[in-house]
Amino acid sequence: METKAEKAISSFKAGYNCAQSVVLAFSDELGFDENQALSMSVGFGGGMGRLQEKCGAVTGAFMVIGLYTSKKYEDNLSRKNHSYAMIQQFDQRFKSLHQTTQCRDLLNCDLKTDEGHAFAVENKLFERICQKCITDAIGIVDDLVATLPPNS
Repeated sequence: METKAEKAISSFKAGYNCAQSVVLAFSDELGFDENQALSMSVGFGGGMGRLQEKCGAVTGAFMVIGLYTSKKYEDNLSRKNHSYAMIQQFDQRFKSLHQTTQCRDLLNCDLKTDEGHAFAVENKLFERICQKCITDAIGIVDDLVATLPPNS
């Protein structure tokens, strides 16, 4: 059976963005279909619409965390509080691995330009950096989700 990380990397290699790949990896476990996963996360690749702000793997992980906390807690205050706490923990852990959560800093090139995109392709940044970010994001989410209380 394919792991979540393997599913995400396969999706990424098939042309889905970082956010889509992370969310898609959790779709079975969270009980929503792949079209929903792909649709809700489509605009978050390339650091949110290729603005190179928050890394797509990170925003995908944030969406997944929100879905998990929404399944675990009935009232909105608990959902928000637990989701915010998990997102803050995720942010710290991801930064400890990559020093940043900003796409532009991770890739160190401008994907909005033809030259920057060509640089990323030539230097295999999508394979070397993006795939690592996707895999790390999934591992961190799995660790954090394991700390949630069981469903009542």
